[in-house]
Amino acid sequence: MNDLINILRGLAPTVATAVAGPAGGLIVSALANKFGVKDAVEDVAKAIAGDPDAARKLAELDLEKLKAEYANTADARDMQKIALQQSDTFSKRFTMYLTVFWSVAAAAYVGFITFGVIPENNVRFADTILGFILGTVVSTVLNFWFGSSIGSKEKGEALRK
Repeated sequence: MNDLINILRGLAPTVATAVAGPAGGLIVSALANKFGVKDAVEDVAKAIAGDPDAARKLAELDLEKLKAEYANTADARDMQKIALQQSDTFSKRFTMYLTVFWSVAAAAYVGFITFGVIPENNVRFADTILGFILGTVVSTVLNFWFGSSIGSKEKGEALRK
C-alpha cells in the first residue's frame, strides 16, 4: 500500500490522501477499474507506474472526487435554503441550534482541557477528543456557515471551467 501511496503523491495528492484514508479500499477499486487491472494494491501500483497516461487518468479521478465534494456542499446549503422557507420554527432553525450546541460543547471541552485536572491515564483520550472536536466539529461548522478556504474557491472555479 505504501508503494501505491508514494506513486500517487507525485501524480495526484488528493487521490493519495483518499487511498490512505478510511475509504482506501473503494479508491483502490476505482483505480483498478480506471486502469483496467485486477483489484489488488500491487497490480494498481504497477499499472500506474507503467502507464505514461497515468497523470491524466488520475486527474480525471481527482476531478470526479472534487465534483462529489462540491455537490455535497451545495446540497447542504440548498437544504438550508429550503429549511428557511418552512413555517415550522424548529425545522427552520435546526442547523442553527446544532451549531450552537456544538459550539458550546466545544468551548466547554476546550475550557475544561485547558483549566481542568485530567487523570494521568486519560490524557491521551482527552487529547484525541480535543483533536476530533477542533479538527472536525469546529472546522465543519465554520465551513458550513462561512465556506472553507481559498483552495476550495479555486477548486470550485476549476470545476466550473
